[in-house]
Amino acid sequence: MKKIVFTLAALMTMTLAFAEGETKTNAAVAAEQAKYEMNINVSALARTLGLNSDEFDAVSYISDNLKKDMKKAGAAEGEDRANLYKKAIKHNLSYMHAVLDEDQYRTYVKLLNATLNNRGLNEK
Repeated sequence: MKKIVFTLAALMTMTLAFAEGETKTNAAVAAEQAKYEMNINVSALARTLGLNSDEFDAVSYISDNLKKDMKKAGAAEGEDRANLYKKAIKHNLSYMHAVLDEDQYRTYVKLLNATLNNRGLNEK
């Protein structure tokens, strides 16, 4: 009887240790993916950049595309993630450059860089 109890205790301990390791791994993956989630407050961005209604609509659409592209990048692994990230930022900047004037675009680039730096996504 004593052997059975010790065997069950050892089995439960190993199972819990295994589950704990998996939780940490899943938490690390979730934290990495969360860095790529872009929740852009377009109203605040419009106030900061001084957008008119047409520009607001275009910036809102472009921001939604960035959110979707960054979510794809966050779900990818390794080099695919880096490529999708670069592609998303490149497309976003090119679309914003087409919509915004030079001063607005310069301010937008500063805000985007600050956001990416704070999330640890800009390459050093």
